[in-house]
Amino acid sequence: MNVTEKLAILADAAKYDASCSSSGGKGRNSLKTGGIGSTEGMGICHAYAPDGRCISLLKILLTNFCVYDCVYCVNRRSSNVRRARFSVEEVVELTLAFYKRNYIEGLFLSSGIIQSPDYTMEQLVRVARTLRTEHRFGGYIHLKTIPDASPELIDAAGRWADRLSINVEMPTEGGLKSLAPEKDLGDIRSAMGRLRLSIDEAKAEKKAPRFAPAGQSTQMIVGADAASDRDVLTASTNLYTNYHLRRVYYSAFSPIPDASKVLPLKPPPLVREHRLYQADWLMRFYGFGADEIAPPGDDGMLSLDVDPKLAWALRHRERFPVDLNRASREMLLRVPGLGVKTVDRLIAMRAHRRVRYDDLVRLRVPVKKVAPFVETIDHRPRGDRESAFLRHDLREAVPAQADLFG
Repeated sequence: MNVTEKLAILADAAKYDASCSSSGGKGRNSLKTGGIGSTEGMGICHAYAPDGRCISLLKILLTNFCVYDCVYCVNRRSSNVRRARFSVEEVVELTLAFYKRNYIEGLFLSSGIIQSPDYTMEQLVRVARTLRTEHRFGGYIHLKTIPDASPELIDAAGRWADRLSINVEMPTEGGLKSLAPEKDLGDIRSAMGRLRLSIDEAKAEKKAPRFAPAGQSTQMIVGADAASDRDVLTASTNLYTNYHLRRVYYSAFSPIPDASKVLPLKPPPLVREHRLYQADWLMRFYGFGADEIAPPGDDGMLSLDVDPKLAWALRHRERFPVDLNRASREMLLRVPGLGVKTVDRLIAMRAHRRVRYDDLVRLRVPVKKVAPFVETIDHRPRGDRESAFLRHDLREAVPAQADLFG
């Protein structure tokens, strides 16, 4: 099997990892028809840097052979898929060739487990170390780390990679035991804890060796078991709080060939994944708690027809309307349709004059969504609109898959 054939197999096998993907990208020009550029190039995906830059990455597996038999994984031991394996030297050469042609700015490398966790982790580390030391590669490197690998190997990975990630796989311990009995949540959390300590130590000591400066992330599969959205968000809150993760990624379960009977026959609505990302954003940047977004007492699922912030506002009509000239920043951030930048602009504006309704139009906020929840010196919403009618007026058409993250 030549390198091109391996690339076709191992790039396709990596597509199920959402932690560095560009969601919703539509192909514009096909290289096959003579166009220039493509968002669907084999093994190339897009990630975003902390400053908002879009980074193109070569996204591949070292191998899709695996000694584990996780029920939800297309690369599981019992799966009837075509297998391939790169050598360390082939991954290095591919990365450099793609980089020199300006196709990519970095590498995302994961792998099935072969021989043992330590052996596999050592191969991943060798790729990163070879790129950095022998070729002086300064591009971005994201390595998937293996929680069962020795701490020394994970420490070595952190010296050469920009970001490390360990997938928790399932939202609950019961789900992991049921669908991936060979994996242990305690081992995963221990490895994440060690990563957090190493990252924190490197940041605290100016002369400390560089260690995963872009932090660590993880991924959860949604819809493969009975976990509710509240379960997912509660698990995410724990991960952000205890392990200082940069991101938790959510991947809607996708049916796989030769699937086990314990898996659902159909995937969850992809809009569910979209709502979880919106809820995650609310927790990280808007001050919401998981119990506010998916309160106890209901079925624990997020609404599919309205976004989580609007759903919260409709449950708490007594908190509205919010006076844009008097309300705190924390309360303004809870108004449907107002984002962080818009709230900061409103606060800056009211330091000099009083906010009027026309100011919302000039700030290009979605006034249909915002108007029922705010008041200004020249606007006060009608108080007789029942939440059910307001919800109907403001509900969203369920977006198409390609438009979910546009």
